[in-house]
Order: sequence, then structure tokens, then C-alpha cells
Amino acid sequence: MPALRDLLDRFRPAGTPGAAARPGVPADRRTEAAAELAPVLAALDDAQARAAEIRREATEEASRRRREAAARAETIVAQARMDAASTRADSALRVRREGAAEATAMTETAAAGTDRIRARIAARMPDHVERVLTEARSILDDLGHQDRAGAP
Repeated sequence: MPALRDLLDRFRPAGTPGAAARPGVPADRRTEAAAELAPVLAALDDAQARAAEIRREATEEASRRRREAAARAETIVAQARMDAASTRADSALRVRREGAAEATAMTETAAAGTDRIRARIAARMPDHVERVLTEARSILDDLGHQDRAGAP
């Protein structure tokens, strides 16, 4: 049902005020506009349907790409974790080898030091033994002289 305003619009003057014109009912401009625009709007219906289809396809494509990206990210993270474990194992092996090499070097250095000390001891020992024996003989001789001097 047309609105009251639409009904009254039919009885407005058709032209500008002035001399009387042919009597009649003015044209319904809204109806004429609707009739004129109907084919254009019908063509737009197809365009709107196609736009909705394109939006739906784009949404599906975006969802598919997000899923693929998430799967790729999971693969990359899994590979990184495996690489990290491998790198840790390699690093631990390298550190163990370096530690073993360092321990071997320290052992060799200590053995060389021990050999030098033993050589010095062997070189000095006869002199020390001779001094100790001389001192011990001297003490024993003094004790022997004291016993003979003090004996009745």
C-alpha cells in the first residue's frame, strides 16, 4: 500500500504555476524511476551474486592458505627441534673430545713434570745421602767420645 505522501504527490501541480494547463493527474515519478532502474538493478543482482561468490571463494582460499601455512610452520618447527637436538649432540661430542684432549695434555704435562722432579731427585740424592751419613757419623762419633770420656 502506498504511503500517504505518495498518494498526495499525485495531486500536486504538474507544471510551474501560471496559466492553466490541461487538467490531469501528474505522473508518478517514483514508479517511473523504479521502472526505469529495474533493468539496471537486475543487472546489478548478477554482479552482486558474482561478488558474493568471489568473496566466498576468497574466504575459502584464505582458509586453505592459513591451513597450509600452519602445516608448513609445524614442519619447520619440527625440523628445527630435530636440528637443535642434533646440534646439541654434536656440541656435546665436540666438548667431550676437547675435554679428553685437554685431559691428555694435562696428563702429559704432569708426567713430564714428574720425570723432571725424579731426575732432579736422582741427581741430588747422593749428595744428600752423603751429608746425612756424614752428620749421623759425626753425631755417633760425638756420642762415642762422650761415652769413653765419661766412662769409669
